[in-house]
Amino acid sequence: MTIWTCATCAIEHADSAAPPAFCAICSDDRQFVPASGQRWTTREELAGTGYRITTSEIEPGLHAITTEPELGIGQRGLLVQTKAGNLLFEPPGFIDDAGVDAVRRLGGVAAIASSHPHLTGSSIQWSHAFDGAPVYVARKDEAWIRRPDPAISLWEDRVDLLPGLVMLECGGHFAGSSVVHWPAGAEGRGVLLTGDTIAIGADRASVNVMRSFVNNIPLPERAVRRIMDTVLPLEFERLYGAFGQLTAQAHDITERSLLRYVSWLRDEVPE
Repeated sequence: MTIWTCATCAIEHADSAAPPAFCAICSDDRQFVPASGQRWTTREELAGTGYRITTSEIEPGLHAITTEPELGIGQRGLLVQTKAGNLLFEPPGFIDDAGVDAVRRLGGVAAIASSHPHLTGSSIQWSHAFDGAPVYVARKDEAWIRRPDPAISLWEDRVDLLPGLVMLECGGHFAGSSVVHWPAGAEGRGVLLTGDTIAIGADRASVNVMRSFVNNIPLPERAVRRIMDTVLPLEFERLYGAFGQLTAQAHDITERSLLRYVSWLRDEVPE
């Protein structure tokens, strides 16, 4: 039996002798199947073509866990270190022994979570490498689980992943799209880990929320306001998304950007 990985989104699928007929994640209107068609790969094939896991410090207590060269959607994983154990957020879609050893030297993995189904990567393989660490999946996104496993723990609304790390359901991009609040991050000024629940603008001075980023499908006002109602009561100076970061004034930027979004939806902004 083989663990098949979609080459487009890099999400592991259930063990089987032959690859699945299609990737439900990429066939959904929030993602895409390339013009060249559906393609599958395996951990062994990736390792044989030079893929590897690298680690690098972003700030004290936070490390990037990255696949090189870029794989699938290309997100970086984030390892948050706490006294009670480490959180692996948005795990890469690849895993190798050297990467596991590097993460073990940083304290290992006590919990695994993702902001939404697009960024679950090889969650189960990472869990198995660290004694079956629980993999937290929002109950509203249960139907998107591609590789069922006893390690998966379903949750709703709010869950304490580890002492000092709380995950909050925002909705929006997916019904269960979520963020992780790390109050001790940024030297105690607070950090928000958002994946694509809240994405960072190319100008590094704005954020955005969408049903689909790649297919340009916006969210309705009620969804934007739910995200605001969830995250704006939190204290955070920095925001780390799947593809970028805001290292200062992240709370102000988030509030300003989402209020602007609502203004455009309500046709309150002159062209």
